[in-house]
Amino acid sequence: MKLLSQIKGELEFNRNLYSLVDALGKIAVSQYYVLEKKKTLFEKAFEGIVDILGMIDAQRSPSPFTNAVNAPLGIIAVTSDSGLLGGLNAQVINLSIKEAASRPSKLIILGEKGRLYASENNIPCVSFRGIADETSFSQAQSLRDYVMEEVLSQKIGALKIIYPHPVSVISQRVQAITVLPLTKADGIAKFKESPAGSAGPIIESDIDDILAYIARIYLGNKFSEIFGLSRLSEMSARFTHLENSKAKIEQLNKQMRLQYFRQRHELADRNLRELFAARLTFK
Repeated sequence: MKLLSQIKGELEFNRNLYSLVDALGKIAVSQYYVLEKKKTLFEKAFEGIVDILGMIDAQRSPSPFTNAVNAPLGIIAVTSDSGLLGGLNAQVINLSIKEAASRPSKLIILGEKGRLYASENNIPCVSFRGIADETSFSQAQSLRDYVMEEVLSQKIGALKIIYPHPVSVISQRVQAITVLPLTKADGIAKFKESPAGSAGPIIESDIDDILAYIARIYLGNKFSEIFGLSRLSEMSARFTHLENSKAKIEQLNKQMRLQYFRQRHELADRNLRELFAARLTFK
């Protein structure tokens, strides 16, 4: 049984820990709303891509960006190097492994913690450093250039990206979306080609070159958009994890307070019994 002084010390420690966790949670919420205001979505750019794809004979082109070659599936897993995320990285990697199990795949991981998780489980992968707010756009462009080179060299065919998507400040979900081929890509696969016999645009450039340029614009913008959403999910996951920790600390404190006062009452009761026993002895 713990001494009263030990229990009192642990209660004081838990009170300080609760205050710290509460402060970190408030910081996470504040960062979430700051990042939410800064996030950039490229819906108008994607609408323009949809219009262009509808004007050209994209589906009949042999371009690897519209008709995936018979090559391994590329899977990009977006993980975070931050802490206090409540297993969010593990969810991303586990879904990536599940997707890779269905067919030959090449795993591309963003983030050191994701790479370590894959290494510990003997999963081969290509890794990139984790997303930083200051360099996220340039990181998106670097990843785009790598992916395009892999597609053109037929080292990967179709491409999926798995990342944590923010639902709200208290909720997020890990999801997988297709980004290649363009005919099935998230946000632009809704295009409709012009009816046969209708007057189409005058196209001077090679269709494959146009599709490669569209893929370059789409992938760069889509990766940048997803990186911003992933950072929002980090703040959401951190806040949720810290709120759960606060609840556990409060429950632990409740149990320790009950133990503290029970022992105090038992000690007081024992002292009273000893006092009366001593008085009876001297009578």
